[in-house]
Amino acid sequence: MLRKRFIIETVFDLLKNIFQIKHLRHRSYVNLLSGLIAYSFQVKKPSIKMTKFDKQALMQILG
Repeated sequence: MLRKRFIIETVFDLLKNIFQIKHLRHRSYVNLLSGLIAYSFQVKKPSIKMTKFDKQALMQILG
């Protein structure tokens, strides 16, 4: 699970730093939407390969 967390943190880092998506409270959602659209057009995206065991463990954690 720690290896998968690294990939998730990498995606968050990409979204925050490269695509300039920040925590929005008073800003327009246009920045968020444009950053997510730019990320979706990225050719190489990090991905997680989950096994059946990983999915069961995640479902136990989430309840």
